[in-house]
Amino acid sequence: MLSLWALFLLSVMVISWALDIDSRLALSGNANRVLAAEAMASSGADVALHPNIAPGSPNLHRQMGDRDSYEVRVTGEGGRLNLNWLTAGEDPTRVAILRRYLSLKGIELNDLDTMMDSLLDWVSPNTGLHHLNAPEETDDYHPAHAPLTSVEDLKKVFGWAEFTSRPGWDEDFTINSSGPIDLAWASRDVLRAVPGMKDDSVDRFLQLRRGPDGIDGTADDIPFNSLPDVKSALGFNDQQFQQIAALVGFKDQVFRILSVGKSGDVTRSVRMVVRKGGNIQLISWKEL
Repeated sequence: MLSLWALFLLSVMVISWALDIDSRLALSGNANRVLAAEAMASSGADVALHPNIAPGSPNLHRQMGDRDSYEVRVTGEGGRLNLNWLTAGEDPTRVAILRRYLSLKGIELNDLDTMMDSLLDWVSPNTGLHHLNAPEETDDYHPAHAPLTSVEDLKKVFGWAEFTSRPGWDEDFTINSSGPIDLAWASRDVLRAVPGMKDDSVDRFLQLRRGPDGIDGTADDIPFNSLPDVKSALGFNDQQFQQIAALVGFKDQVFRILSVGKSGDVTRSVRMVVRKGGNIQLISWKEL
């Protein structure tokens, strides 16, 4: 009986040892895949940083062996609404664009007034001014009285909690572009928020801009070489376009780069905002 008991204990120890080794091997293998996925994401980002790489370049997609790959998406940051530019100086024409955008997103008028006045209070450098529909400052609520430092700052502004809890709420916002709305990249709702833009004209323009696959920044996109080309595609005459000329731009040099690296079933992502011109300027960088 003692021999059988000793054999049983020995078997348990061997099995436990084997399971421990298998667990360690699994952890080591997963760690290696995580490292490889991070390397793939970084490699894709490095490729996208090259001045000669365009958003539709085939070099932004690469498979290396059976397990490793990267996919990079490059989009124009200027197509997003620059919140600091829209609210700076409380220019009524710029502020109206943000109001129109929020209205298109389903914000009711009373909530819209509160959100906008609270935001203008937040970014206003003059602490002596108070907008009608914004709350008074309290021990628990202190507007920064300075430009937003990130889009996430909107979560701190009174009245914005419900909107900023929606999935994808920040997709059309930035603080990193040059300012004017880049017609080469603006989304449908951003374009619709620009004064004078009609839904049918916006839809026709997007169909042309995105090409047959319906996606911006791919090889089949219709090339627009200048603002006059865009003006014609939108169906604007000279007088109509002059009314929005100070609000829009074309081919802003600031880009958002999202690089997704994969190794087996492990995925890692890197997001950067850069200015691509004569010199590459890194504006922000984040691992996702």
